[in-house]
Amino acid sequence: MSKRLFDVLAAGLGLLVLLPLLLVVAAWVKLDSPGPVLFRQERVGRFGRPFFIHKFRTMRVEPGPLITIGQDPRITRCGAWLRASKLDELPQLWDVLRGAMSLVGPRPEVPRYVALYPPELREQVLSVRPGITDPASLACRHEADLLAAAADPEREYVEVLMPQKLKLSAAYAERASLGADLWLIFQTMARLLRG
Repeated sequence: MSKRLFDVLAAGLGLLVLLPLLLVVAAWVKLDSPGPVLFRQERVGRFGRPFFIHKFRTMRVEPGPLITIGQDPRITRCGAWLRASKLDELPQLWDVLRGAMSLVGPRPEVPRYVALYPPELREQVLSVRPGITDPASLACRHEADLLAAAADPEREYVEVLMPQKLKLSAAYAERASLGADLWLIFQTMARLLRG
């Protein structure tokens, strides 16, 4: 079975099975704070093509930095729980189904940060579809807390965290396979269940 066929079947089944949960979460987001249910943001996809990623909105609709730092005051009550449980990521199953993303692949970044990628890593990381989970996501699961502890969170992200994530993402892209994807999905689910 090809990676793309697996993505389509798994994302389609996931959306179908999780539909009741998706509707409940959507209603909770809407009732919890003013604004849209979904958060849409431009990200850079495969071969550098821009696309819009979808998540359940976890923050108030107000301007702020691109990165989330610790207990960001913009995070709503339900948003804090959705972020901790990673349920805010579920709408990305639609992004997988429409071909913009994969279940497993380097997490897509905003254009501003992709512009800072070293050319050799940029080409490798963007050679595959971005994903909902990947080795870098697992290694940097508590990224917001790490940034909160930094004197300059933006600089810490650009100079420390982003290079670490890029190396892990490039290594994944180099040896991507369905078997590796299944193992990463298993690891992701196990960590979510362990909290």
